[in-house]
Amino acid sequence: MVKDEKTTYSIQNEAALGEVKIADEVVAIIAGLAATEVEGVAYLAGNYSGELVSKLGKKKLAKGVKVDVLENVVTVALALTLKYNYSIMDVSEKVQKKVKAAIENMTGLEVADVNVKVAGVEMELQE
Repeated sequence: MVKDEKTTYSIQNEAALGEVKIADEVVAIIAGLAATEVEGVAYLAGNYSGELVSKLGKKKLAKGVKVDVLENVVTVALALTLKYNYSIMDVSEKVQKKVKAAIENMTGLEVADVNVKVAGVEMELQE
């Protein structure tokens, strides 16, 4: 039986201090958290609502996020469900900027692209 191996990337390699590696899933979780903090984003597509995500754990935030790292350059693809009555262009641009900044600040990796796919719109139900 082959164990599921996670892809990891070296982000620091100094002989005196040792090596720092980061799993691609961690980069995906950072991207997912950053995206869901933007006003107008309901949740990552293919995921549960924000309330359930917090109960089920942060690993669920990697769903709806695809991360590719090549030579310390990251490409991110996010599938989002947005809230009704928000500008798709405005929310998408804010998500792109926030995800790029979060990954670069936390990992030191360069983000080349943050591609956003709007997979749905969440309507608020009137009572």
